[in-house]
Amino acid sequence: MSGKKKFGTFTGVFTPSILTILGVIMYMRLGWVVGNAGLIGAIAIIIIAHIISVATGLSVASVATDKKIGAGGIYYVLSRSMGIPIGGSIGIAIYVGTAFSIALYLIGFAESFNGYFDLGMSINDLRFTGTAALVLLTALALISTSAALKTQFFILAAIIVSLVSIFLGTNDFVPDTVALFSTEDSVSLEVVFAIFFPAVTGFTAGIAMSGDLKDPKRSIPVGTLLAIGVGLVVYIGLAIFMAFTINAEVLKSDYNILMKMALFAPVVVAGIWGATLSSALGGILGGPRILQAMSLDKVTPKIFRKGKGENNEPVNALFLVFIIAEAGILIGELDVIARVVSMFYLTAYGFINISYFLESWANPDFQPTFKIKRWIGLLGFIACFLVMFKLDMVAMFGSLAVVGGLYFTLQRKEVHLQSNDVWRSVWENVVNKGLKKIDAKVDKNSNWNPNIILFSGESAHQSYLLELGKTVSGRTGIVTNFKLILDKENNKPLKKTEQIIRDNSYKELGIFARQIKVDNIYHGITNIASTFGFSGVEPNTIMMGWPKGLENSVEYSKMTETLLYLDYNLLYLDFDKKVKFGNYQSVDLWWRETDSKNAEMMLNIARFIIASPKWNNTNIRVLFVNNNNVEIEIIHSKIAKLVEDLRVNVEIKIINNAVEQKPFYDLIKEQSEFTNLTLIGIPNYKIEKQAEFVLKTNYLFESIGSTLLVKAANNFNELNLDFIHETPEK
Repeated sequence: MSGKKKFGTFTGVFTPSILTILGVIMYMRLGWVVGNAGLIGAIAIIIIAHIISVATGLSVASVATDKKIGAGGIYYVLSRSMGIPIGGSIGIAIYVGTAFSIALYLIGFAESFNGYFDLGMSINDLRFTGTAALVLLTALALISTSAALKTQFFILAAIIVSLVSIFLGTNDFVPDTVALFSTEDSVSLEVVFAIFFPAVTGFTAGIAMSGDLKDPKRSIPVGTLLAIGVGLVVYIGLAIFMAFTINAEVLKSDYNILMKMALFAPVVVAGIWGATLSSALGGILGGPRILQAMSLDKVTPKIFRKGKGENNEPVNALFLVFIIAEAGILIGELDVIARVVSMFYLTAYGFINISYFLESWANPDFQPTFKIKRWIGLLGFIACFLVMFKLDMVAMFGSLAVVGGLYFTLQRKEVHLQSNDVWRSVWENVVNKGLKKIDAKVDKNSNWNPNIILFSGESAHQSYLLELGKTVSGRTGIVTNFKLILDKENNKPLKKTEQIIRDNSYKELGIFARQIKVDNIYHGITNIASTFGFSGVEPNTIMMGWPKGLENSVEYSKMTETLLYLDYNLLYLDFDKKVKFGNYQSVDLWWRETDSKNAEMMLNIARFIIASPKWNNTNIRVLFVNNNNVEIEIIHSKIAKLVEDLRVNVEIKIINNAVEQKPFYDLIKEQSEFTNLTLIGIPNYKIEKQAEFVLKTNYLFESIGSTLLVKAANNFNELNLDFIHETPEK
């Protein structure tokens, strides 16, 4: 590839860009724009269109100076900054827009060519001439890109001479007064803008040649912005000239008025033909390179990556451009094609601008040599979609749907590059700022937002523990599951990359998963509970299976004591392997006078449980044991008030136990034998009493279904469940 021909700023970027900008719209429709919109309206349209093109040009230029630019132009820039899915979806939109713009230029050429030689102006006549021109230009592109680019200089000279001839021309159509604004019989400004907008999209022609440039980092910014600036001056100058020298009605009706008023008509004809043909040629040269680059990245079929010759000319991709362009030519109406092209380009430009904005805001590695203000990208993005909404809301949503569909399709294909994905940087930035906000505000009595450390060993019923862990964490809670690998020696820990588990079972539940080596399970749990987490999202809950058979374990007792000292919420699940969670239809919350904090935590858990799809038809019961012969109405009204404040709909059942004084666990056996999930508070007890508590609880679990034991941390409010001193309201 050492002999590959490379081009400089003027030949490779400025010339193809300015020839496309000063093309068919300038010669064939600018007068129509001025006639319908008036001078002020036309200048406003030109300026608004250039705000979008300038913002997009600046965004592209800045991003282009941050990374090495390869073949594929705008696609390459976007895919290396925002990732393959968004780069590919916008690249396809640019590619199709470029192909359709070829049809726009050639139908414009056909209007002028047929009109000049009086060959007929019917739609079929225009189709025939446009198709013939497309075949000839495609053949030229196949012969030699270098030869095609060299013809640009002659065309540029012809355009300059034609503009001089126009400004020096005389005519008999001078208006009595200059029309500053549109009149009632004029075409709406929205339609006028849509037809004019392709005039400012030409700067992408130079960027599309990025793979053929000697120094794309320098050539793209300089050539692109220079072309846009020259185009803006020419369009405003020509609009003012037309408004003062040609009657508005003539401008509306005669597309060839510039040729008629010029000092020497043939040079204007040469300019029109040169501009339209060179613009079409720019699309024919640039479009296939975009498709070829996408195929090399496996975004589009690999058949389009093949090229020929030492410059690897994209022959297969060129033929597809030919087919799409011919489809546009068959439409046959320049104004219709212009509106289609506008939507494709506006969509693409919108995402190009937001790409720059996100890149400069979120990516710490974004260091372009050409720096611009970040808000320019945001302004360009907003302007694009405001204009699209105003032009055609249905078309806007349609184009967004198409781009969105392409994006998700490419995401599913999972095409990856060794390049930055700005969305990762965006999320990291959002998370960073969010954590700082959360960490700056401490509210001890705020609602419980679970951040659960879950310890689940591999077993046949592990999935149920994971499922319940995610259920009780709610929609916004965080669950991190730790798999502890027992290694008595534990000489070498797992590498950081090996500690992360990316398993579909965790991904589907939205659970983070880690695995670490430990020399002792209980020490491992204690160490994780003591160190895991960081400011703003510190874990607040430990969840694990109920420890059957560990009632006499000193290490387990020490672990429990440490977890209580660290002030974690504790959740222990005794899972019924036979019944499991039954039909997910019933949940019992058991309260007693000493359960003041546990009771509030249970209500929070109940609120999350009923929000889960599997539990959404669940009957929640609060069962309160009345050991002190307090009036049932007093207890019921007080509990109803507590439940109402926490927005959980429950059935309240008061169990009078003042006379029989049955043990608490015996009442649970009687009432919750067939309950799908029972929640019981863990009472305060001295650690030396743990073995006795575990044995009694094990005996209870033999008689009831799946049970979740709850021990609330100190940050929960105390619900007043001591009703002895309550008196009925009068």
